[in-house]
Amino acid sequence: MGERGDVADRHEGASALPGNPIAAVTHPDPYPCYADLVATTPLYRDDTLGLWVATSAEVVLAVLTSDLCRVRPAAEPVPKALLGSPAVDIFRHLVRMNDGADHCPFKQAVSAALGSIDATRAARQASHWAQRLSDELTPHIDRKSLADLAFRLPAYVVASLLGIPDAELRQTALWIDDFVRCLAPSSTSEQIERGKIAARHLLDLAGSLLADPVALPADGLLAALAREAKRVGRDDANIIVTNGIGFLSQAYEATAGLIGNSVLALARHSDVREEVRAQPSLLRNLVAEVSRYDPPVQNTRRFLVRAGSVAGQQMNEGDAVLVVLAAASRDPAANPNPDRFDLFRTNRRAFTFGSGAHACPGEALAMTIAQAGVAQLLRSGIELEQLAGAPVYRASANVRIPLLGTRPPA
Repeated sequence: MGERGDVADRHEGASALPGNPIAAVTHPDPYPCYADLVATTPLYRDDTLGLWVATSAEVVLAVLTSDLCRVRPAAEPVPKALLGSPAVDIFRHLVRMNDGADHCPFKQAVSAALGSIDATRAARQASHWAQRLSDELTPHIDRKSLADLAFRLPAYVVASLLGIPDAELRQTALWIDDFVRCLAPSSTSEQIERGKIAARHLLDLAGSLLADPVALPADGLLAALAREAKRVGRDDANIIVTNGIGFLSQAYEATAGLIGNSVLALARHSDVREEVRAQPSLLRNLVAEVSRYDPPVQNTRRFLVRAGSVAGQQMNEGDAVLVVLAAASRDPAANPNPDRFDLFRTNRRAFTFGSGAHACPGEALAMTIAQAGVAQLLRSGIELEQLAGAPVYRASANVRIPLLGTRPPA
C-alpha cells in the first residue's frame, strides 16, 4: 500500500495498457492492467487523479463496508453543476446518493418494492419488450441498431413495471438517457443542460402518475414503492417520485452494458456460444459470468467523512477513493483462474453491483432484462461472430458499455 510508484510508470509507458483505472473503463482490454494493480498495489494513492485507488477484493470490500466512507463528499452533497435545476430535485433524494438517517429507512422501502415484483412477471415483460424492440429495430439486419436496443430495453421494462403507459416509453427512454448523461463527472455543459430539461419532464411524468389513483397500476413498481415508503414512515411524494426515477436511471446504463458485454462474450468465445445455443437455459449462467468477467459498472467512488484507517491505510477527512469493482472481480483471491470465462464457475464473486449498505437491490432485475435481450438477439439469428472485434465504448468514467455495430474511428 502507499504511493503508485513504478506501477504507474509501467502502465503509462506501455501504449497497449490504459494510463490509469479511469481510462481503463473504455479501453479495449483493461484487465491486464487491473491484474497488475491487484497483484502489486491493491491500495495506492494516485496523485495525478487526486484519489486513493482500491483494486483487490479484500480492499474493495473494506472500503465499501467502512463506516468512514460515504457516497458523496460532505462538502458537495449534490454536484455543483446541477444546482438550481430540477436535476437536483431528483439527485438529492436518491437513496443511493444518501447515507445514514436519509438512507437506511428508504433503502428498505426501495429493496422491498423491487422484491415485490414477481420474477415471472418481470421476465415476461423483459421478453415482451425485447421482442417488440427487435421487430422494430431489426438488429439482425442493421447491426448499428444493437446499441439502441441495449439502451432502450431496460428503460422500457423498468418504465412499464413502474406503470408508465406504453405510449410514453420511447420518450421516457430519451429523457432518462439525457438525465443519466448529465450526472456523469465528464458531462459537457450541453449534456448538463439537456439533463436538467429531461429531469423536469421525468418529475412531471412520474409525479402525475403517482398523483392519479386511476392511472397508477396497483401492482406496479411505483405503487409498491409508495406503499413501502408509507410503511417505513417516509411517504413524502417527492422522495417516492425521485426514487421511482432512480429505478430507471440506475438500471439504464448498467443493464445496457450487461447486454452488450454478454453479446461480446458470445461473439468472442465460440465454445460458450455453442453451449448456449444448444442449451438456452445457460443464458442465466452467461450473464452472471459476464457480470464478473467483463462487468458493466467498473468502478465507483467513496469519500471519507472523517480521518481514519481504511483497509489498514490512514486517510484524511475528505479523501476520495476510486473503488475498482472490475479489478476485484478479477482478483484470484476472490475467483480462482479469474481470466477464464467459465459458465459453470462455482462460488462466483462479482462486485459490479456493489456491497455493504449501498449494494444495488436491482441486481436480479438487471440480470433478467439482460438475459431476455440476449435471448431475443439469439432468436433473431444475429451473426455474433461478426461482432468479435474491438468495439467502440460509450464515453464514461465508470460504466463499460460497448456500442455494438459502431465502427471504431479510422
